[in-house]
Amino acid sequence: MNTADLIAFIEVARFESFSLAAEKLHFTQPAISKRVSNLEEALGVQLFDRVGRKVQLTEAGLALFPRARQWLLDFEDIKKSVADLDGEITGILKIGTSHHIGLHRLPPTLRAFSQHYPQVQLDIQFIDSEAAYEAVLSGDLELGIVTLPPIADNRLIAEEIWDDPLAFVAGKDHPLAHTDNLSLSDLTTHPAILPSLNTFTRQIAAALFKEAGLDMNVSMTTNYLETIRMMVSIGLGWSVLPASMANEEMVILPLAAVSMHRHLGVVYHPRRTLSRAAGAMLAILQNAS
Repeated sequence: MNTADLIAFIEVARFESFSLAAEKLHFTQPAISKRVSNLEEALGVQLFDRVGRKVQLTEAGLALFPRARQWLLDFEDIKKSVADLDGEITGILKIGTSHHIGLHRLPPTLRAFSQHYPQVQLDIQFIDSEAAYEAVLSGDLELGIVTLPPIADNRLIAEEIWDDPLAFVAGKDHPLAHTDNLSLSDLTTHPAILPSLNTFTRQIAAALFKEAGLDMNVSMTTNYLETIRMMVSIGLGWSVLPASMANEEMVILPLAAVSMHRHLGVVYHPRRTLSRAAGAMLAILQNAS
């Protein structure tokens, strides 16, 4: 049993396909099949059921999958621990962040990092915070610079870097923009444009309405906050956005006794030893808080 065989097994399991795993790893499909067969032979079990084009983990495969992923993380830690720690910080740093954070929060951090550590290659994936969170949890990313979940999750270490006040907003010509003494119930009579249900920002807003026993009238959903801002600006509905995103084409709706904040920060896996590059990035982020 070797590392290459385990990597092939993990990718086939992830994609449920030998051909897609081969494409991801830049190998031929027969080469991937051979590596999985080597692993099955070494363990004396069948890891996949192959029915036509469909590939599914067997009971043995399901038992091996999480252990194989952890073994690879541990192997990476071993390599890091025996590396020359006195040399220049180099290598590839894989991080994930949202488009909003990447546009509005990260540029000073990335500039400082690239100036101090020019030998590090940054591999930045711009994805939803929730997807970045899961990628850190699975070991695919080393750091996630994300909107932190409203309910703490002890599977990852989370450090808050920025407080991000949220606001109810509407276009300056929207009926709500000219209504005094607004309440949450007033908002339910107008269509809302919000991120999807799985996003942390939507969960924060939904919790307010749920606590008040109200349902939101959501007409459109998109996870791109810049797109939401545009649609709000032209009067298609109200929304919840970071207060810093309000522009001259919209107003912040004054709801008495309603305060919303989301917390932006960095997450990393407690069972993964951070590379020196990740540690350096984390230090710069902590100085920014």
